Amino acid sequence: MKFAPPLVPATLIHRYKRFLFDAVLDDGTEITGFCPNTGSMRGLTTPGSRIWLADHLGSERKYRYSWELIEAEGTVIGVHAAAANRLAEEAMTGGLVGDLGGYENLRREQRYGKNSRVDFLLSGDGRPDTYVEVKNVHFSREGGLAEFPDTVTARGAKHLVELAAMVAAGHRAVMLYLIQRDDCDRFSISGDLDPAYARAFTAASATGVEAYAVSCRVSPVEIAPHRLITMDEPALAALETR
Repeated sequence: MKFAPPLVPATLIHRYKRFLFDAVLDDGTEITGFCPNTGSMRGLTTPGSRIWLADHLGSERKYRYSWELIEAEGTVIGVHAAAANRLAEEAMTGGLVGDLGGYENLRREQRYGKNSRVDFLLSGDGRPDTYVEVKNVHFSREGGLAEFPDTVTARGAKHLVELAAMVAAGHRAVMLYLIQRDDCDRFSISGDLDPAYARAFTAASATGVEAYAVSCRVSPVEIAPHRLITMDEPALAALETR
């Protein structure tokens, strides 16, 4: 996913009301922009941080600039949550996620479960339909370890339950964690921050829901899916005893 036009560097003043941020461009201009991430963004909102913005000059958007990247914890991290689906699609079609790139049909945002939409529905080749949910990940508390979630997510737990139901109905289901940073080689569920999500993950895994984690190379030029990283097995085992 290349950034075109090129991103605009700036310095973060602060993020507020979830959707907004103030920043100073390199020419000294202070701006208010749109933050395309409704989550807590734990660890990624420190005032004075170097950030990069998409410039939507000429569009009908209320805010000309939207926040795309931040330099934090010694690396560049993507903060645009909706970009995770596009990157996940690139990872699957590029052969980074098992055999998920081998399906004939890929449909986006398909209705399933109880009033939900699955991010991707893969089908064809005489194989069971495969339901793929994508979660954007940028949280890390320990060097080399990416974690999800960074706060309580009842919606995320609901998705795990619905994926498990798809497996019970004879389909295939996959949870894909898309990590918008390249300094992590392991992934774990942060059960201390959301025990209910951890329990839902463990239960879904037991029914046959598959889980994969993909990290990305991130720069002000592009974000590109890079490699499949391992789930932290000791951490997952510990969750089963909670």
